[in-house]
Amino acid sequence: MKNYLSRAREWLLQEKYQGRTNSQYFNDLERIKKGEPLDYIIGFKKFLDCHIDLSQKPFIPREETEYWTEKAIEIIKKENTKNNLKILDIFAGSGCIGISILKHIPQSKVVFADKYTRSIKQIKLNIKLNKISPSRYRVIQSDVFDNIKGKFDYIFANPPYISKEKAYRVKESVLQWEPQNALWGDKDGLFYIKKLLQQASNYLKVQGKIFLEFDDYQKKAIEKIIKQLNYSFYVFHKDQFKRWRWMEVVK
Repeated sequence: MKNYLSRAREWLLQEKYQGRTNSQYFNDLERIKKGEPLDYIIGFKKFLDCHIDLSQKPFIPREETEYWTEKAIEIIKKENTKNNLKILDIFAGSGCIGISILKHIPQSKVVFADKYTRSIKQIKLNIKLNKISPSRYRVIQSDVFDNIKGKFDYIFANPPYISKEKAYRVKESVLQWEPQNALWGDKDGLFYIKKLLQQASNYLKVQGKIFLEFDDYQKKAIEKIIKQLNYSFYVFHKDQFKRWRWMEVVK
């Protein structure tokens, strides 16, 4: 704990205060001692060269998500020479995935979708901070696909997938400070994953693809769900920590 506090103090001093202390710095130190996530205290997170503001306290972007999003972007670049790729970032949260797509795939247009008003506000702020042209995006308040129209070349999804049966695996700081609606996928963690996979084919173009994040232990259950649905191809991938973390699903 002492080592963490020491590293957190140094990171805060350099990242937020450029090496100079003031009264607000010492207030922030008290926030650290109370267990508030350092990313909230600093106020932003870097994600694939994008500046992701966290002022609305969205789910903090994870390095595992950054890793697979970068891999997915590489796949899209290899697969496509289209001038107008239509992409959906569903369960968008802070908007980090969709914004990084817009930054790294110039020919893309992204629809951001999230159920919660605070997320919509956060997404719009982050789009503005990253200077995205209004012609390249739309932000829609939607419970999964309820308000989504049209078909997409790609759907990116990082849904709530933590099982309430495995709540003991979640860090106390996450339970205390991060939005609960971004965590829980019901008893087995599969509620939103199942709902997404059951409906997504209606919103994909022919040969359209889903990129989906999940937890390592859910791989077999997700494979069973996929086999019951009418998808032509799927493949699972591991993250940088050698854990099953994301997958491609093709219509």
